[in-house]
Amino acid sequence: MSQVNVSRAQKITSTQRTARLHSYDKEKIGLDFLDDVHPAVKDQLAGSTDLQTFLKSVGDLSLGDRKRLVEQAFVLFNDNFVHLPFKVAMHGVNPIQKLRLIKHRLEQAKASDLESALSFHSEMLAIFNSVRDLHTNYLLPFPFADKFAFLPFQIEEYFENGEPHYIVTHLVQGFSHPQFKPGVEIKMWNGVPIRRAIELSADLHAGSNLAARHARGLDGLTIRPLIRSLPPDALWVVIGYTDLNGVERELKQEWAVAPYRPTYVGTDADSLSASAVAQGVDLEAQITQEAKKMLFAPEVVAAEVAAADQQAMLSTEQASTDQEIPTLMVGVFRAQRVKTPSGEFGHMRIFTFNVDDPQAFIKEFIRLVGLLPQNGLIVDVRGNGGGHIWASEGLLQVLTPRDISPEPTQFINTPLNLRICQRHEKNPTGQIDLGPWVPSIRQSVETGATYSSSFPITPVDFANQIGQKYHGPVVLITDARCYSATDIFAAGFQDHEIGYILGVDDNTGTGGANVWTHALLRTLLSVPAPPDPETPYKPLPNGANMRVAIRRSLRVGKQSGTPVEDLGITPNSRYYMTRKDLLTGNTDLLNKAGEILSHMPVRKLNVTTTTSPGKITIQAETLGLARLDIYIDGRPVKSIDVTDGKQSFDVPLPTPARLLEFAGFKANEYVASRMINL
Repeated sequence: MSQVNVSRAQKITSTQRTARLHSYDKEKIGLDFLDDVHPAVKDQLAGSTDLQTFLKSVGDLSLGDRKRLVEQAFVLFNDNFVHLPFKVAMHGVNPIQKLRLIKHRLEQAKASDLESALSFHSEMLAIFNSVRDLHTNYLLPFPFADKFAFLPFQIEEYFENGEPHYIVTHLVQGFSHPQFKPGVEIKMWNGVPIRRAIELSADLHAGSNLAARHARGLDGLTIRPLIRSLPPDALWVVIGYTDLNGVERELKQEWAVAPYRPTYVGTDADSLSASAVAQGVDLEAQITQEAKKMLFAPEVVAAEVAAADQQAMLSTEQASTDQEIPTLMVGVFRAQRVKTPSGEFGHMRIFTFNVDDPQAFIKEFIRLVGLLPQNGLIVDVRGNGGGHIWASEGLLQVLTPRDISPEPTQFINTPLNLRICQRHEKNPTGQIDLGPWVPSIRQSVETGATYSSSFPITPVDFANQIGQKYHGPVVLITDARCYSATDIFAAGFQDHEIGYILGVDDNTGTGGANVWTHALLRTLLSVPAPPDPETPYKPLPNGANMRVAIRRSLRVGKQSGTPVEDLGITPNSRYYMTRKDLLTGNTDLLNKAGEILSHMPVRKLNVTTTTSPGKITIQAETLGLARLDIYIDGRPVKSIDVTDGKQSFDVPLPTPARLLEFAGFKANEYVASRMINL
């Protein structure tokens, strides 16, 4: 199970939270529907307040605090931000100069002359957003850091005759209205046509391409993670809509502000750990997903809580059609068999890669797909904001016979990055080995190279230790909310020619980097002891934080060397969501994926073995293969022609022997593999 990843500095104690909840009087602010929300989230949403009340809790920011924030932002952009030259070229921005101007202004200012804290935060957010990088963030301090603003409904987009339409798809439990129901079409937003309102909302977000900005603009109409964006300017919205009977109506709805769930599972991004330094995650997407879960899928929250305490063995029986397979990773996976006009297939939804144990993540994926049909698999990563890069790249091997080449990554060559890498050149903490990058960064003093040499974050051995487990064809469904580690997963899927990519947007979110927090960078220069006496990283005030894209990722295969950032992964074909998709569980989308799968070849390579002195008897069940080559500890021992069905044969077994490998071919094309530890 994995939920939104927040830093230690952004977490508050239950005592602090309770004190804050008592300062809000829900009865006075017209949020009565929260009395009837699902029990799993009722205690949490009881802390909701209206926007006007929340704004009264916003404190000031001293002149010294503002100077510190600007100074630290300058360090990240000038000395750590790997995409700076690329962003300047792509978007014509100059965040460093903007920070210099703010610094100059603050040096001349008196405390009595300062604009409001909200104005300062707005200016800082605009600078960070200008580079259009969802990894490089200004994270607001308390009281924003642990809150999100929301409206009690969700709006989604579908297409009809090539034209977009926007309808309400979900309501918060307890919210009811005689005409405003799922299926009503939104036409106006505070007097602005809805398409234009989404464009204006998109300007507040840092999506790297038009598709990503549009997707985040749509989400931002109803959910605002306040750690990444300021509260709405309007205390309420007036929504013009067409009801289910075709009547034009208006609804006035005020914003509410709620705290996040108090317990988070996943990686502490500020700590020095192998997981923290391998992060590739869109924090805003993770928080938005968590908020949607609380508001519109509280039964999932209840299942996560139950799964966290569950120790029972899970079923190993095959799933029935449309029945979800039980999993202890409820917030990570949803696996079910789906029936389409083209046949029955497996549907595996991956909501996040934000896990602390990538090995367990891959193991659970293998267990779940083993209980699904083996003739075709739909892997659906829509809305997945990323997480642990090892988890995303380590999963690829399960779906292909090819050896996986993890994406190589680069630092930008700066003296500060060299100091960090040299300090961890020999992995003194046992958590991060930056030695491979040191020689090229050091050499850049002479060569003038912008970027270091490139090396993968995911170890090659880890990415290939398990081998192929699913042999059927695979369709990957993506959208513009896919970001970071999910971009890397989709890039690897395409670069290794694993299957077909069906995109509900023209591109993925294009997040091609490893992200480190300001707090993690401080730690990297303080351990092992003694700390660097000249570290430029200083503590940030009141729980504020920053993140930066530290290592950029590059494609492999046919697009070797191409950066993922801003370019993303283009699907094999674009799919336009229908009204039926939004209101009846993605029916048309899954039917389309099933149609694609039905035209792809199906392979099978199941193997059991019996060992006796000097030999091993192999029972192989194959489909769609013509030849099977067998290796023991990397050395070839037998090659046989096979037909569809079962066959048995013996091979000599040397002593010692550790690994048995099978390579299946069709017309001399390598199409299937399996590994068995002896």
